[in-house]
Amino acid sequence: MIYLKIHQTERGKIVAMCDESLIDRVLKEGNVVIDLKGYSDFYKGTLITSTQFKEISTKGMVSANVVGKEAVDAAIDKKVIEHSHIKSVQGIPYAHAYRVDY
Repeated sequence: MIYLKIHQTERGKIVAMCDESLIDRVLKEGNVVIDLKGYSDFYKGTLITSTQFKEISTKGMVSANVVGKEAVDAAIDKKVIEHSHIKSVQGIPYAHAYRVDY
């Protein structure tokens, strides 16, 4: 299962996705820190499956923050992120993607 929370901003939607099993963890490797414990409210929205994510509109998305294998795979399938966006920390994939319209 994946936590999904869509934040509405003046500029558009910020999509936050995180594998359920990773919430409340702090991932550290070198200079990279992903604090899913202190910032769990940013990610904790609705628990969904990757199949359900396919049905959710990401129109108007300006950025995406995706953590975990299941979330990353679902975001790639929906073309929210690309393979080139993926990095890893402690062997866990994550991605940040931004869309800039001028």
